[in-house]
Amino acid sequence: MKTVLIDYGMGNLGSARRALEECGADLAISDDPSVLKDAERIVLPGVGAFPDGIRNLEAGDWPSHIRRAVDNPQVALLGICLGMQLLADKSTEGGENSGLGLVPGLVERIVPRERERIPHIGWNEVRLRRSAPLVLGIEDGTDFYFVHSFQFNAAEEADVVGSTPYGSGFAAVVQRGNVYGTQFHPEKSSRAGFQILRNFLSRSLLDA
Repeated sequence: MKTVLIDYGMGNLGSARRALEECGADLAISDDPSVLKDAERIVLPGVGAFPDGIRNLEAGDWPSHIRRAVDNPQVALLGICLGMQLLADKSTEGGENSGLGLVPGLVERIVPRERERIPHIGWNEVRLRRSAPLVLGIEDGTDFYFVHSFQFNAAEEADVVGSTPYGSGFAAVVQRGNVYGTQFHPEKSSRAGFQILRNFLSRSLLDA
């Protein structure tokens, strides 16, 4: 199964590559969107600001290729951290910017409660709201590693698989059809994070 890790200048490709390969991925890292036509799994990583991320994707002609790829129900996409936020309709970071529009929602700055800090950095729990193939074998309340200042506010509750109680609470795992996202970094989240990646790479992911 061919997995493509998108190189658009905004992700920690080294740690993502090592984790995916350790989880059994037949991996290609590419800055050429034409490779998506042969992909069965696509990973959109991301570290940084939303405006820079969408600008880099557009400069590399990625959005149309990504949308065309996931039109095939046998192809799955995983957005990680900023990559998950880029799946949204829009973001307010740095002004209003349009996203890929693959999971309806708006990305907004986290409003911290008393004694909470922004950016939200470190380990925090994910409370599962529903079952999904991406979280198979993950216990409710499992900790994952986060680094972010903005949160994904999903337009439809049905798209939220898991949430994290920080600020007003935010979507930590989303799924809409064959498009998935994690606000945390699975590649930095030890055993549970690697389970997420193995689930994503599983041939049974899209059977549910």
